[in-house]
Amino acid sequence: MTYCPDRADPLWTRTFHTLKEGPRVMKIEVVIVQQPKSVCVPRNYPVTLNVQAVGTEPLRYQWFDGQQEELAGGTEPSLHLCLQKSEKYICRVNDLYCNFAFTDWVKVRVLDSAAVPPAWRGDICIVVQPTVHQTVRCGGPFSLRCSALGMPSPQYQWYHNGHLLPKQNSETLEVKSAKADNAGSYLCAVSNILEEKWSEGADVEIVTVDKLPTPTFTATDKVALLIGNLNYAHHPRLMAPTMDVHELSNLLQQLDFRVVSLLDLSLKEMDAAIDKFLQLLDRGVYAVFYYAGHGYEHKGRNYLVAIDAPRPYRTENCVCVQRVMGRMQKKQAQLNIILLDTCRKWYNHGYPTSEIDPLAPLGNTVYGYATTEDAEAFEVQDGGKSTGIFTKYLNKHILQPLKVTHVLEQVSEDVGKDQLVCGRQVVEIKHTLKEPRSLTDPVGTAGHTMEFRLRDVCWRQANVLPDRKCVNFPCGIQVELSFSALFSNVLLVFGTVKDIGPRAHDCTVNLSSTPAMEDIFSGSGRLDEMDSLLLSKADHPDCSLRLCGLQKLKGSLVIKVELHYSCADRKLRLTECVKLDVGQPLVASCEFSQRVTEDMRRATSPYSVGPAFECKHPQVSVSHPTRPSTRKAENACYSSLGAASVSTNEPEENDENDSTKSTM
Repeated sequence: MTYCPDRADPLWTRTFHTLKEGPRVMKIEVVIVQQPKSVCVPRNYPVTLNVQAVGTEPLRYQWFDGQQEELAGGTEPSLHLCLQKSEKYICRVNDLYCNFAFTDWVKVRVLDSAAVPPAWRGDICIVVQPTVHQTVRCGGPFSLRCSALGMPSPQYQWYHNGHLLPKQNSETLEVKSAKADNAGSYLCAVSNILEEKWSEGADVEIVTVDKLPTPTFTATDKVALLIGNLNYAHHPRLMAPTMDVHELSNLLQQLDFRVVSLLDLSLKEMDAAIDKFLQLLDRGVYAVFYYAGHGYEHKGRNYLVAIDAPRPYRTENCVCVQRVMGRMQKKQAQLNIILLDTCRKWYNHGYPTSEIDPLAPLGNTVYGYATTEDAEAFEVQDGGKSTGIFTKYLNKHILQPLKVTHVLEQVSEDVGKDQLVCGRQVVEIKHTLKEPRSLTDPVGTAGHTMEFRLRDVCWRQANVLPDRKCVNFPCGIQVELSFSALFSNVLLVFGTVKDIGPRAHDCTVNLSSTPAMEDIFSGSGRLDEMDSLLLSKADHPDCSLRLCGLQKLKGSLVIKVELHYSCADRKLRLTECVKLDVGQPLVASCEFSQRVTEDMRRATSPYSVGPAFECKHPQVSVSHPTRPSTRKAENACYSSLGAASVSTNEPEENDENDSTKSTM
């Protein structure tokens, strides 16, 4: 690759054009004597970044953001900020004689957490404590997370039974395959140059196979489809589905389920995903379908709202749950489970219900509803983590070797004891089980080898990751690209500089894609949660790229690797680029964009309705020091007795910090 000066790194280009008029006189070199410090702060917290430099006076300063754009007004040694999302910054210091120097990149990380003390002034404050107790199957994965605010940004060090764990110095401690010696107590030391604080203790119990009761039943296979919808085009956006789907996916994989987890699907994409899921079902299979997002109930039918569903709700624009269960039964699966973390408010416009054949009396169906009929389902914000109340307790109990209905009964009991939703949300369980089947039942393929292999090929199609790649640049620098699946339609790309070479230094790497896949988490207030997931997937990469909505990809995905470095010979800032075709990773190869099959179509309504009634949703914000806030679906349309044409039962969701149901 040939270097072209007019395509050089933007920072160096601006530096050159700024200084080229000055006389070429060598004076005292510009030296950074105090670097700015990275910080981790709450949203909208005032931050000041400072730099000190020496050189031939007068010195000039220019701050740049993470996109290497000059900051208006950022021409002083101190940069004052008040941010809503995380951002990176760098400062250039120059004199009048073409001498200049850049500071290190620093990050202002923004955590959105309800647990921040009102009088916080920059000391270390742990806002996310590790899970107090976890029960993990031997050989299964587990993770612990500790997240803290601090100025400067805190560092992390994990300890196990009082002993330091080498290389475990990120927010998230992750063990991919638990062994007996992984059991015990875990602590995290959080420190910066000013102080040190310790997290609360977390106990991990490793359950070995010999401690589990001998199973009576087996499955020929276990498959699960998890869908979380949060970024709605015409309805209030949600927070909890991201972490709910991610954590439940990890737990089901511990139970040997083949999991496809998807975020933010349109109606067409939901139909396609369900169609692909049904291809995995056959005799003897255990099947789990989980959904988190907006939903409602209409004439005894439950409907799941796609992210592109218009207002008002119509049955033909949503997925009918009972239709999905009917199709699951026709595949003659051994166990069919549908888990719904969604509202069930009655929505009684004059639309016809979906025409559904009655279920066969096979004794193999289970419905787990987050709430009862005509009621809301809640999600909470607790220590910077968003979760649905139902899924929070489902994840707590799902690994237990109990009949699946007994697991759901324990979930129901815990939800009933939760003071935030006591008297407002009650789990409902419906089933026709005739055998005590459990999600922990092992997989046995005897007599079903061919079907098992066919399902394996179909499942792997949705989970294909690109191989690790090494990119060699003409300048001698080598960058390694690695890939990880955050969800089945969310790809993580990591770039790590492996070999700098003799002629280059101060290397930075940027990643982008063609086509540009929107990062649905950026600017959404979830950066703290998503950053924690990123940290758990890679070991300190130099850069990362999050690509969402891979089901929309119709061709190959091309990753652009942009390398910026300083040339030791010419003292210039240079740029080189390489593009890599990585094909169609994860669900992109499943052709979600194709038209759905005819039997996936719902009976459409011949009726029409007038424009939806516009109603205001009040935002109530009440600070509470000890309890998380709640977020619920709420019927916020009010009408007088004379307003007969106004619909008062359209379910919507809004943020609400509810202190009336809290306890100190």
